[in-house]
Amino acid sequence: MAKDLLLEIGMEEIPSRFIRAAVEQLADKTSKWLLESRIDFGAVRLYATPRRITVLVEEVAEKQKDVSEEAKGPSRKIAQDESGQWTKAALGFAKSQGVLPEQLYFKELGGVEYVHAVKSSLGVETAGVLTEGLTTIIQSLNFPKNMRWGSYDMRFVRPIRWMVALFGQDIIPITLAGVTAGRVTKGHRFLGTDTEIGAPSEYVAKLKEQYVFADIFERETLIRNQLAALAADKGWTIPIKEDLLEEVLFLVEFPTILFGTFNPDFLNIPQEVLITSMREHQRYFPVLNAEGKLQPFFVTFRNGNSNALEQIAKGNEKVLRARLSDAKFFYEEDQKLPIATALSKLETVVFHEELGTVGDKVRRIVKAADGLARLAGADQGTAASTHRAAEICKFDLVTNMVYEFPELQGLMGEDYARKAGEQEAVAKAVNEHYQPRFSGDASPASLTGALVSIADKIDTIAGCFSIGIVPTGSQDPYALRRQAAGIIQILLDHKLPVKLSQLFELAIGIHEEAHPLKRSKDEIKKDLADFFLLRIKNVLNEKQVRYDITDAVTAAGIDDVNGLVRRASVIRDAVTLPDFKSAVDAFNRVSNLAAKAESDQVDPSVFADPTEKSLYAAWQSAHSEFVKQLDAGDEQEALRTLAGLKEPINAFFDAVMVMAEDLKVRSNRLGLLSLLASDVKRLADFSKLVW
Repeated sequence: MAKDLLLEIGMEEIPSRFIRAAVEQLADKTSKWLLESRIDFGAVRLYATPRRITVLVEEVAEKQKDVSEEAKGPSRKIAQDESGQWTKAALGFAKSQGVLPEQLYFKELGGVEYVHAVKSSLGVETAGVLTEGLTTIIQSLNFPKNMRWGSYDMRFVRPIRWMVALFGQDIIPITLAGVTAGRVTKGHRFLGTDTEIGAPSEYVAKLKEQYVFADIFERETLIRNQLAALAADKGWTIPIKEDLLEEVLFLVEFPTILFGTFNPDFLNIPQEVLITSMREHQRYFPVLNAEGKLQPFFVTFRNGNSNALEQIAKGNEKVLRARLSDAKFFYEEDQKLPIATALSKLETVVFHEELGTVGDKVRRIVKAADGLARLAGADQGTAASTHRAAEICKFDLVTNMVYEFPELQGLMGEDYARKAGEQEAVAKAVNEHYQPRFSGDASPASLTGALVSIADKIDTIAGCFSIGIVPTGSQDPYALRRQAAGIIQILLDHKLPVKLSQLFELAIGIHEEAHPLKRSKDEIKKDLADFFLLRIKNVLNEKQVRYDITDAVTAAGIDDVNGLVRRASVIRDAVTLPDFKSAVDAFNRVSNLAAKAESDQVDPSVFADPTEKSLYAAWQSAHSEFVKQLDAGDEQEALRTLAGLKEPINAFFDAVMVMAEDLKVRSNRLGLLSLLASDVKRLADFSKLVW
């Protein structure tokens, strides 16, 4: 037999950003406890609203499983004496397992007989262990922030006001912080009343009668459907930002949509400012037209029914008017601030105590951006716009608008720079240099923005590495992993001919001029290379490149990121070809023996077999083409050229003994293989491929 298990923890309103993780944690801990307690169970369902987190476990067994375990003891010669009587060792083993000596038996393992015993444990009634188990689960829940209340020592995300704990129709006796569990739950704070839950299966329906949609998915569907219906009715576009939807989802128990308006004069402010103000301060959804332009409307949700929605809308309009008036004031005041004055203020903003101010960082970014423009072969106009964009890329950090809404950094810089008369390429780059801001975000569209973005990111990474801040484990307070991934993405998207070693040398050199390095340059470069290697592996994994191919191509060097990705793509396609393995086998034979070579010098006059001469001639012909193809970025043809050496390589190995007794002949043959291996290793370490 089985019964459903219900545990509801009712509280004061929980911060919306904590709720999903909290209820998932509750469900996870409950599932693990049931498993560890040998209690069978079925589906686990999660419910949560601003005032409760709930787990409902279906078909929980009424009794723990019986357990029977076989234990191994000492060998027969230790367990029995010469007369066949049990020794103290055997008797001690029997006692430790809770069995009688006559219950011991022997089993042969590896040719040796050992004494064994079967230890059995009968399962107890589930109802008898639920109180202690669920109490422990509740007390073990952790949250980003906890609080205490009254005179209780217990710490929790919010004060517990009620609990429902049922096993079937029976109440599980739990008492915590002065609250004793029962079967009475609370409905909507204003529309509902207390209601009794007869059995766990009634939970969702009973709460719905009291204006509470406890089912998270059902509540989200209601919100989405209401947004879609309003948009269709009004001919609007209502963009749904997922993190805003998540917040609204856990702010309401009974969602009812409403909309309001604001003064169209506010539309003179950039729409990103208005949208951000509505989303961040008021949790409103913006309204756009078909062209994506902001309209003077907003959409929000009431935690309640549809009574008096007009009055509620008016109240929201009044609050929003004040918010947008503040935004308008900030926007207008910011435009009175000259860029030069804003830049001077950066001298008082600390970037890092060991790396100086943001003003110091900007000067390093300018040097790095200039160096990157040269390495990338940028034309004179692009180099000039890159220099200017780097000079002013951080000026908006001291504006009122960015102080109020940090997520608008860059967006405001672009707008203010444009209004201050900066070139369009410069203004756009001020915004673009923050891209990609997150995983999946686009790279800067312009070369100017791309160069300044790389300069900014590598300055932060190299600076942190230079003073010993290297991410370990999950700790990465300066988001160095994200910035390194951004650099890789930009190099690939813009196909920039910039090597990682050049990038590291440039950034470390600039930091060395600016402040003493706490670590050696070689140590910093090595750590940077290892750090970027992991980011590159992530990129290849996202491109669905096999792990062994990734290991093969990265072993050949990561300096040229674009070339590396092309090599991975070419080899990924090649491994599907039927005759490619035989070429790889030839490459590996060459590389294995070439490792014994002391030099790559070859003297054709020492050749003792025609196959040596043929292989050398084939390599000479292929080598020049191979180098040209690699330099042109045609890794596919380069691989095809090398694969064409398979036959002369195999003929060579069939005809000669490389490790000949004649030292001169041996050295000459190893030198020939070394030449071949050098070309092979420019593509990949093929020995890492798994067949």
